[in-house]
Amino acid sequence: MKDQHYKWYILTLTVLTSMIVVAIPQMGVSVLAKEISDSLGLSLVQVGVIWGVGALPGILTSLLGGMIGDKIGPKRVLAVGAFLGGLLGLTRGFAQDFATLAVLTVLLGAVLPMVLMNSIKVLGLWFPPHQLGMANGMQAMSMAMGFMLGSLFSATTLSPLLGGWRNVLIVYGVAGTLLGIPWLFTRISPRERESAGRSFSVLHSLRHVAGLKNIWLLGFALFGISGAIQGALGYLPLYLRNLGWEPLQADGVLTAFHTVSMLFVLPISLWSDRLGSRKRLLLVASLMIASGFALLSFVRGGIIWAAVMLSGSVRDAFMAMFMTKVIETDGVGPVYAGTATGFAIAIANIGNLLAPPLGNSLAEIYPSAPFAFWSGLCVLGFLCLLGIAEKRRERQESGLS
Repeated sequence: MKDQHYKWYILTLTVLTSMIVVAIPQMGVSVLAKEISDSLGLSLVQVGVIWGVGALPGILTSLLGGMIGDKIGPKRVLAVGAFLGGLLGLTRGFAQDFATLAVLTVLLGAVLPMVLMNSIKVLGLWFPPHQLGMANGMQAMSMAMGFMLGSLFSATTLSPLLGGWRNVLIVYGVAGTLLGIPWLFTRISPRERESAGRSFSVLHSLRHVAGLKNIWLLGFALFGISGAIQGALGYLPLYLRNLGWEPLQADGVLTAFHTVSMLFVLPISLWSDRLGSRKRLLLVASLMIASGFALLSFVRGGIIWAAVMLSGSVRDAFMAMFMTKVIETDGVGPVYAGTATGFAIAIANIGNLLAPPLGNSLAEIYPSAPFAFWSGLCVLGFLCLLGIAEKRRERQESGLS
């Protein structure tokens, strides 16, 4: 019975870690970019490098972090990851030039995927299948809330209050570092104790996961959809400004995207727990995202808001259901959850790197052409999801809660 209550403490700690270590500082840097560039004398290209270079090491460390979590347990990785993530985050506040800031950003980008992979794994260890969608939905909602809070308060409130961007990043980093302490003292889950004698080598775990067709399909599904979202969110404010929108209004579209995503993630995730088939909801969500981006390729005026809301309403819910689906895939389960999740995210990170520049290059042909390209990537994701074999889950009505 104690374990049944303790899982809610684990969920709370996971939510706080995702929000404070990852989401708020990440979006904070985005809105602080102008202040940082003025302070360090960065060009527009250098600002773009700082924003994107952190994704490069994530291609490797997403996979590596998942495998390490499967080998030594997620609590250890989360304790070290939160501490290092906070420490590297706060040291950015002492950067004196572009090179220093870029190196620190790369190092931070290597650590944060390990935190995210093991946040998902630890929930898979503590929550039963009929509650796992809800748990991952809460984690995804915390990310959306962190993005929203970071964009709303970092530049307009905290920077003037704390005396500039440096102190904002230092405060964020200290908070993240402190979150490593409670992870050191968390319990090992019952499932982890049961599988303690089944510890596999890292290479064995990788070979096992790489042999699962569904994991490849899930990885390439996220390659298309995550890459499309990454590209569209980066290009949309600039696109709207070029259409003549006021900067505040153009940036407000992104805030609306994250807000509506946060509002819908938990209800949709709970529905996926009850429905018995996450695949069907993933297919619907991918079509909604594709449709929203397709609309952006030709609509104007107020309909742009409707298109953004259509795509945004399922963004974080898609990620929550996707992560749950990875864990529930035949041959994965809690034992290989970290490796499988890292494998899929590593493929997706390649899409996150390629989709923005490829889409942006089409703007020379027609300003809204990138959205058509990103909509096509979402269709690719839909087709990959369509090919996934799924056994219908039996809805569990046990007394676990």
